[in-house]
Amino acid sequence: MRFISALKTVAIGFALYASSGAALAQGGGRGQGEELKKAEMSAIAEKNAKVLEQSGTPQLPAASIPVDPQNVWDLDLSTGGRVKIQLRPDVAPAHVERIKELTRQGFYNGLKFHRVIPGFMAQGGDPKGDGTGGSTLPDLKQEFNWLPHVRGAVSMARAQSEDSANSQFFIVLLPRLQLDRKYTIFGRVIEGMQYVDAIAPGEPPANPTTILQASIESDGRPPVTAPIAPPASSIGVPSILPSAPKK
Repeated sequence: MRFISALKTVAIGFALYASSGAALAQGGGRGQGEELKKAEMSAIAEKNAKVLEQSGTPQLPAASIPVDPQNVWDLDLSTGGRVKIQLRPDVAPAHVERIKELTRQGFYNGLKFHRVIPGFMAQGGDPKGDGTGGSTLPDLKQEFNWLPHVRGAVSMARAQSEDSANSQFFIVLLPRLQLDRKYTIFGRVIEGMQYVDAIAPGEPPANPTTILQASIESDGRPPVTAPIAPPASSIGVPSILPSAPKK
């Protein structure tokens, strides 16, 4: 009997709350209605917080990872030295694999930086040298990630389609966070940024800077200071980077 009485009491309480809420919604006691609404929103927020806590917060990629020679891309530039780029297969595995494959084919040897905008970026990796070339390999699906386009970041150029990156890449000279999650970052310069800063500017440059040799550090290729013969060029689909963001 006590149990039944308790249920009746709860039911009556809900009925009174419902009728009170209906009256408030119609304009009676506006201040109390707002308080009830705030309390309801607070309860929802608390519930959502508990759900997030139980499911775990999204994990962002590490800002840096241990340097592994198998994931260091070496670019010997005609500006006078070797640029070391730490590749990030943890966030862009397909793009890193593409860079390694083309590098070991000798694809990048002898290619020019064809578009270099001071304070923005230096773009290369096009066998045609005008921003419309690429390799014969299929285009890559985007692997947008949380790494930012800060100074030294290395990202893939592409055409209008998000899934059109192929062989062209660009090195960021000054932060351009507007590009975040629109282009796939696959690495960052960890040594030799002074040689990147010395890349000849222009669209195209009058005397473009050349990649004398590209290699993966674990392959043990010594630096080169004179041009070496590139392989036969392979022309692929266009790959371009959009104009510099308007100020």
